[in-house]
Amino acid sequence: MSEFQRARSPEQVEARREAILDVAEELMTESSVGEISMRELARRVGLSASNVARYFPTREAVYLEVLDRARGAWLDSLTLDGDLSEVAATLARSLATRPILCELISVLANVLERNVSTETARDYKLRSAKHNARTADLLHAALPGLSAETAQELSSAIFMFTAGMWPLAHPNEAVQEAIKDPRLAGSRLDFEDRLRRLIVVLTLGYQDVRRRTGQ
Repeated sequence: MSEFQRARSPEQVEARREAILDVAEELMTESSVGEISMRELARRVGLSASNVARYFPTREAVYLEVLDRARGAWLDSLTLDGDLSEVAATLARSLATRPILCELISVLANVLERNVSTETARDYKLRSAKHNARTADLLHAALPGLSAETAQELSSAIFMFTAGMWPLAHPNEAVQEAIKDPRLAGSRLDFEDRLRRLIVVLTLGYQDVRRRTGQ
């Protein structure tokens, strides 16, 4: 690791950044983002916290980068075809099988964007907009009944649905135990099934509005 710490070339710098991100993602398999400190991340990487901060000034900046990377990997793997029900099922299933991505989406507004500079926030938002546009392009190609503008809206809505539903579908242990009560059956949320149905309903609604208004 000492040689790694002395890295100065662009390739070595990028290797260090990727190593930090790999460890940050690995830590999410053990703890929630809110429980992971910069100190623990640095310890697991094998660097001092001040060295990690040279590449990512805060824990939140690290996880914004992990989110960006995870979202890009999701889109790289995503293929949409078939009718609306098939497209919705593919989208919901593909997100449900990427818990790290979904958890990061769910804590974006109240955790990850709370301790970052304007520059870091702007950079993340610009890259997020590109991901949103990529998702919209896939939706528009798969569902020709949607205009390009409506596909953009649907893409944003899927992101927001994921942010809201993921924590509700994955509560802490106390809540998991509580909702075993038959009287609370309505509180149990199947993320994949609910997201699939919401995508169908929202898409049909957009298509109906377009038919009625010509927009």
